[in-house]
Amino acid sequence: MENRKKVAFYTLGCKLNFSETSTIARNFNDEGFDRVDFEDVADIYVINTCSVTDNADKQFKQVVKKAMKLNDKAFVAAVGCYAQLKPEELAAVDGVDLVLGATEKFKITDYIHDLSKNDMGEVHSCEIAEADFYVGSYSIGDRTRAFLKVQDGCDYKCTYCTIPLARGISRSDALENVLKNAKEISAQNIREIVLTGVNIGDYGKGEFGNKKHEHTFLDLVKALDEVEGIERLRISSIEPNLLKNETIDFVSKSRTFVPHFHIPLQSGSNDILKLMKRRYLREVYTDRVNKIREVMPQACIGVDVIVGFPGETDEHFLETYHFLNEMDISYLHVFTYSERDNTEAVDMPGVVPANVRAKRSKMLRGLSVKKRRAFYESQLGTNRTVLFESENKEGYIHGFTENYVKVKTPWNPELVNTLQEINLTKIDEDGSVRLEFVNKLAEA
Repeated sequence: MENRKKVAFYTLGCKLNFSETSTIARNFNDEGFDRVDFEDVADIYVINTCSVTDNADKQFKQVVKKAMKLNDKAFVAAVGCYAQLKPEELAAVDGVDLVLGATEKFKITDYIHDLSKNDMGEVHSCEIAEADFYVGSYSIGDRTRAFLKVQDGCDYKCTYCTIPLARGISRSDALENVLKNAKEISAQNIREIVLTGVNIGDYGKGEFGNKKHEHTFLDLVKALDEVEGIERLRISSIEPNLLKNETIDFVSKSRTFVPHFHIPLQSGSNDILKLMKRRYLREVYTDRVNKIREVMPQACIGVDVIVGFPGETDEHFLETYHFLNEMDISYLHVFTYSERDNTEAVDMPGVVPANVRAKRSKMLRGLSVKKRRAFYESQLGTNRTVLFESENKEGYIHGFTENYVKVKTPWNPELVNTLQEINLTKIDEDGSVRLEFVNKLAEA
């Protein structure tokens, strides 16, 4: 048994990448490898890359350097979005031996025949048009929640985005396979499943390897709600034009789906939304938020927004700022626009200077803090259910309520991975919320 090879993984980017890394890791396990932490000495280091921001590119080099420091003879493989978009660039990074694109990453063990270092990374990346088959995956990281991939790729042509170039056309997992994966996850005593994909509201498309499909996102949600053993389901991020009233109504009455929506806006200015080629105008976004508030007043609503897009004037930015300030939302994820090769936006006029982008980003991050605080304050005194996580952070255990309020209470190992009914009492100086247990037994 001594000669089993050790493999370690590092994931950059989104929840979808985490679910795919988990699946790739299980493949290595089936091939007789032992998984170790990335901080440990391994024979193979696999880095799952991201292409969404400039930073992800820089991070990649640092991660490779770290692997080489741990074992300069280790075999280093790069997979994922950045590997698909810029394979030669990654292959040229010192220490990289293998680069696999969108379709090859799930067959990585087929490419690792001998683990001798290469002078230059070997590249296998398909024409993205060939990325038309679907590989289901899910991640089990911290054992309280799992990310379940239901869809991949995107048919939208947003002018700033490289994801269609990196992941190919929109395609979905077969409904029975999603349900099978959900059952496997719940059998492992995991309480919460987060649905992920590139454009999950598009679910159903490509279910049979072509554009025909039998199921919609609403069908998926309804079917998952009936899987026994799952206690919580969360929808990760869904386009406003694909979040239908029927889905919102269903979630409001559902057994397992929690009242938490994350809906990308990107800009509060219709002029900029048109330049971005988003498939809705701000009025649609207002409708979605109002509909959620009408049937789930306590829901948490998160928003993605991009600042500094080409052509965004001070007026456009203030339009976005006021739009968000006046809307009943709970927090923002703020992205500073960064130029990506092979996108339409890269050639657009009206480039916003970097210092202006940074200033706008800071203003919206400040607004997000204010919004989250106001949302948490609105929840004080209410009873909620919290799922406690597994880490002891400086003597406290943390968790999230169904509507995504982050709570903390003194560390108690018996609370790990349990759902407890609590009352939200006050906001702590670190921004999380303190609680009292409704059921006194929980404190014993």
